[in-house]
Amino acid sequence: MSLKSKIMPAMKEAMKAKDKVALETLRAIKAELMLAETASGSSGELAEGDEIKLLMKMMKQRKDAAAIYIEQGRADLADDEIVQTKILDQFLPKQLSVEELERAVAQIILKVGASGPADMGKVMGLSSKELAGKAEGRTIANMVKTLLNK
Repeated sequence: MSLKSKIMPAMKEAMKAKDKVALETLRAIKAELMLAETASGSSGELAEGDEIKLLMKMMKQRKDAAAIYIEQGRADLADDEIVQTKILDQFLPKQLSVEELERAVAQIILKVGASGPADMGKVMGLSSKELAGKAEGRTIANMVKTLLNK
């Protein structure tokens, strides 16, 4: 089931509930999807992996904006961004726990045959592909770094 087909019913529900923040977020997702589908060089329909990347990018933007708003003492604006991240999270695959991420990265390290920090590039390449959407890139990188330095 494509992301677009999941968003349309959610938009209807947000309209019925008069949930402005949810509706705004869902419209933003729909707009980003349309931009990606109509971009030059695009085949029209996005693959599931591309949809997840798009949602992860939007999630990161909202989290960064919330952090900036909190830093500047604008809790009201930060709250809206945090609510939007929760809405975006509904459409993303379940995030891995720290233990699950550690096991997955350890398996990738074994698969690649990495032995130290010099092999971080090889491990990150495969980890980013296999764990896309299941964990943030920064979190994956920190875990790879930790495990390779043991």
